[in-house]
Amino acid sequence: MARQGAGEEPLRGGIDLGGTKIQAVVVSASNQVLGEARTATPTQGGPPAVTAAMVATLTDAATAAGVTSRDLEGVGVGSPGSIDQVAGTVSRAGNLPDWEGTFPLGERLQRALGCTVRLGNDVHVANLAEQLLGAGRGHPSFLGVSWGTGVGGCVILEGRQWQGRGAAGEIGHMVVVQDGAPCTCGRSGCVEAYAGRAAMELTARRRNGWGERTRLFRIMERQGRPRLTSGVWAHALDEGDVMATDIMNQAVAALGTGIASSINLLDIDTVIVSGGLGIRLGQPYADRIAEAMKPHLFLAERAPRVKVALLGDHGGAIGAALLVLPAPTPTRRRSDLSTARS
Repeated sequence: MARQGAGEEPLRGGIDLGGTKIQAVVVSASNQVLGEARTATPTQGGPPAVTAAMVATLTDAATAAGVTSRDLEGVGVGSPGSIDQVAGTVSRAGNLPDWEGTFPLGERLQRALGCTVRLGNDVHVANLAEQLLGAGRGHPSFLGVSWGTGVGGCVILEGRQWQGRGAAGEIGHMVVVQDGAPCTCGRSGCVEAYAGRAAMELTARRRNGWGERTRLFRIMERQGRPRLTSGVWAHALDEGDVMATDIMNQAVAALGTGIASSINLLDIDTVIVSGGLGIRLGQPYADRIAEAMKPHLFLAERAPRVKVALLGDHGGAIGAALLVLPAPTPTRRRSDLSTARS
């Protein structure tokens, strides 16, 4: 049922923009999902095509909730890349098609949706949702690790997201092998070079081109996917594909090394794994990451708990919707990675 007027419950929208999918939700004042929609992220067309897909997905979610986008209090967006929250721009979103420059995403969405739009970093807003509503409740400090197209991170210390100078938490770009595999960031040996889904696909394509056999691409075609999605990897692993298993073992090892190094620095007791691969592969792979961490922990007897994000695929979009809530402090500043504060 559509909202009837000022007395109706205020609704908010949230969009989680990922490298392979766009997830949108409409939530109530108590953060209950009233409508949702999902679509594949365009593989070409650059920022304008991605923006159009975001508008269509949020519109579908609003329709499912019985409202229009103009009825919403606002829409929050969790996006990869460098975020300027004040200007409403996204820059250098390397896991999105042809998004190397700066694009006025906030202004374009606001014009199309007819409501206020606020931008935030995708990993940070997802972990904000887990902190307030999900697996982070009861844990004043934790490390959030987003395992998907890339590998992102977020550090929660004593209830607050640690931003550093604007780029804290980039666990995907911790070097785990000096002069190692090329990373999609242009450097070498990063966690993401081994564990990011985009990098894993490049590795699979290269090895397949050398003549190594795999079911990965047959499963991809069977599912009608343009890329090796989390579901494709999961099915290949279930079928015992040798190449998929080997690449995944390297990913788990890299994640274990990088996360353990972070724990050695921060000495916090909880790790929350989210992202497309993290959610799809679930607690069995979180347990494998925990095992992979042990050889690298300074205090292995105090190994942290490794948990899967409780909010699942909705976490990023629900976290984005939290951006619409008024902040307790109105401070606004330019930051490469924007953070919503509780």
